[in-house]
Order: sequence, then structure tokens, then C-alpha cells
Amino acid sequence: MKQELYIIDKNDKLKVDLEKSLTNMKIKEIQEDDIDNALRDIPALIIINEDNIDGDIVELCTKIRDNEDNKITPVIVVSSNTKEDHALDLLKNMITYFITIPVNIDILSYIIKNTINLLYMNRKVSPLTNLPGNVQIQAEMKKRLLKKENFAMFYLDLDNFKAYNDVYGFSNGDEVIKFTARVIVNNIHKNDVDNNFVGHIGGDDFIAIVENDDYEKICQDIIAEFEKGITKYFSEEDIKKGY
Repeated sequence: MKQELYIIDKNDKLKVDLEKSLTNMKIKEIQEDDIDNALRDIPALIIINEDNIDGDIVELCTKIRDNEDNKITPVIVVSSNTKEDHALDLLKNMITYFITIPVNIDILSYIIKNTINLLYMNRKVSPLTNLPGNVQIQAEMKKRLLKKENFAMFYLDLDNFKAYNDVYGFSNGDEVIKFTARVIVNNIHKNDVDNNFVGHIGGDDFIAIVENDDYEKICQDIIAEFEKGITKYFSEEDIKKGY
């Protein structure tokens, strides 16, 4: 799924320039007076061109930070105002970067990519599967409900996982969890342009959200791929016994 990046700017030059270097991201230009609606989508990052907004930049940044679901969304402000006091005021309002105009697009692109990657690594993801945890699961559910989207939610867990751990040990159990995560992701994200979501609640419990209508087939495909690959995590003796 492509990361969504929002730009608040009346001039589309910055957007056009960034689209050339950030081809793996979806860049969307939004209007200043539509910020409340835009924040519901929980973008990966927000850029504000201070030179091309009508309102007060501090108030705008504060509004973003006061939004419960966007408290950690990175905000970059580009501006021709070179006064240090001004930059400090904005940084005190928890913006992530302040960049003066003229903007070096290559540098800005790497700042964006590195910031998003760092945030992703430091968010509450499962250290075992690297999948989003409960914080992102809650946010994804809330976002889709507020937008009144049609979606199907999967709750996936493993039968008799405790018994497996008791016999084979926690290390082998972890390998089964990672295998399960791969199977789920492979089938939920069959292409890069979908808006589906996979989260790891913890242990052998997973959540998935899909927007397409073939959720029944996806369920069957997950089960089929799991059953085909799970046998390598059992001994020959147990495979012959069937338990």
C-alpha cells in the first residue's frame, strides 16, 4: 500500500517536483480549510508551504497536533521566513522540520523518506512480525468507520497453539507465528495498490481489513497456503500420527 503524503499549498509546483522523486508515495494536495476532513485519513506525513496559506501557521500546526489520531504524524513546514525566532516558535509547536525556501527537492525527498521510515520502525509494531500493533489497528478501524467505507474484517488465530509451544518450544512457536504472518500478508496484499491492512494483536492473533468483495476467497486461500506450508514445522512422527 502506498504511503499518503499531504501538501497544504495553493501552488502545485512543490507537489509536481516531489512526485518525480517520490514515485512510491501518493501525494495529495489539500486545502487549508479542509484540514479537519483530511486528518481523518491519518496521512503518513504533512507538508505545509507557509508562503501559500491564508491563516496563521502556528494555529494550523496546533490544530494538526491537537487531533488525537495525528499526534505523531510528521509535519514539515517550508517557508521563506528565515527568522530564527519564527522557526523556533514552529518547532516548539511540535513540527518535525522547518526548511527555508528555496527548497532542495532531493534533500527534502530524503528527509521525507527517512522520517517516514524512522516513524514506522519506532511505532508500536510487533517485534516478531514487524506488523502494526494495537495502536495502528485501532486507528485503521476508526478511520474507515468515520469515512463510512465498506470493508470486511478478519480475525485470525491458530488452533491449539499453546499445545504446539508446549511440545516444540517457544522458539519454534515464534517461527510458526512468523510463517503465519507471511501467509496472511501474501494473501491480503496481493498487489501494491490495494488499501488493505494487516495487524498483529499479539501471540497467534491477527487482524486484517480488506476493501474488496472477494473476502471469502481470501479466507480460503489463506487456509490453503497455511495448510500446505505448516507441515515443515512438525516432526515426521507427528505428521504420520496426525497430531
